[in-house]
Order: sequence, then structure tokens, then C-alpha cells
Amino acid sequence: MHPRWWRGLLWAVLLILFLAQVWILYAVTPGEGEPFVSGQDKIGHLLLFGIPFAVALVLRSRPAALGILAHAVVSEPLQGLLTTTRTVDVWDLVADLVGIGLAAVGVWWVRRRRARHSAEAPAAEMLVP
Repeated sequence: MHPRWWRGLLWAVLLILFLAQVWILYAVTPGEGEPFVSGQDKIGHLLLFGIPFAVALVLRSRPAALGILAHAVVSEPLQGLLTTTRTVDVWDLVADLVGIGLAAVGVWWVRRRRARHSAEAPAAEMLVP
């Protein structure tokens, strides 16, 4: 398991990511003009929810992960209610949930590889004189 300071650092990162998420979704006015890349908004939503969800999973915090998932579901209606510069877009919600799903699969995959590697390591060490 991670040392205590590492977990503390991850909690600080998660808090910063959540504050950035709230600031970007409710306070930042969307820019005018052409995006840098096609689908930029959806990529932003995917990352805005996927990265904090992955951190919550690494911390093994079910409440934090469920909170991020709940925020993904309510953020679009809240943007419509609380801001005058944002509109409700169901595809933003889809991007949020895809980001969460990709994060879950990614963390699961890394944990599975680590478990497999650590299970194989003792057998390999016995072969080395």
C-alpha cells in the first residue's frame, strides 16, 4: 500500500481536481470561435470527470467515486439552472460517463496487471540463484 504522505498527496490532488471541475463547469464562460480540435468540449468533459474518478479509485474511496459519478449526472441540469452562459447538453453527460467508465477500466486493468505481476514475482525469484 502507499505510504501515508502519498495518500495525503492524492487526496490533495483529488480536492484540487474537484475544485477545478466546479470552476470550469459553473464559472468559466465558454470561449468564442473555433476549437483547437474537433470534439474539444467532449474531450474536456471526458477528462474533467475521468481523471478525478481514477484518483478516487486509486484511493479506494467509494464515497468520493460515487460523489464524482453523482456530480456527472447532475452537472448538466445544474449548469442550465445556475449559469446563463451554459446550456444543457446530453452529449456532455455521455462524455462525462465515458470518462468515468474509461477511468474504471484503466484502474481495474492496472490493478489486475500488478496483481498478476506480484503473483508471478515470487516464483521467478525462486529460479534465480
